[in-house]
Amino acid sequence: MLLDWGAGGLTLPRTGLWAVLGVVVLAVFLPSRVTAGEGWLAVRGLVHERRVRTDALVAVRQHGSIAAHLVLRDAYGQWLQLERHVLDANPLIWHLLDAGARCSLQRGTLRHGTQVLKELADQIDGQEVRAVLRASGLL
Repeated sequence: MLLDWGAGGLTLPRTGLWAVLGVVVLAVFLPSRVTAGEGWLAVRGLVHERRVRTDALVAVRQHGSIAAHLVLRDAYGQWLQLERHVLDANPLIWHLLDAGARCSLQRGTLRHGTQVLKELADQIDGQEVRAVLRASGLL
C-alpha cells in the first residue's frame, strides 16, 4: 500500500482492495490455536472456536496423507478438525487426547477410529522415546 501511495496511484477503492487482501492473507496464514484440558479439546480459528469432549468421542477420522488432519466427533454432536502435526509437536495435548479417547473406549462411545488412534500413539510415543534416548546419549 505504501508503494502504491508513493507512486501516486492510491485511491479509496485501491485502499479497500489492499485492506481486503491483507485480511485474506491473515486468515490463510494465521494458525489455529489448540487448547486442551481433562476431557476436552478445543481449536480456535480466526472467527470461532470448536470444542469436543474427548471423554465422549464417537469417531476419529484421518484425512489426507501429507498434510494429514484429524476430524473428531463427540456424543453431543460437536466436531473439530485438527492438524496432525499439532499432536506431534505438543506431547501434552496428545496425552490429554489419548487419555480422553481411552475413557471413551471404556465407556463404549468410541465406535470409529481406534486404528487411527493406535497408529498415532505408536508414532508419537516412538518419537518421544527416541528424543529421550538422544537426550541421554544412548542413541
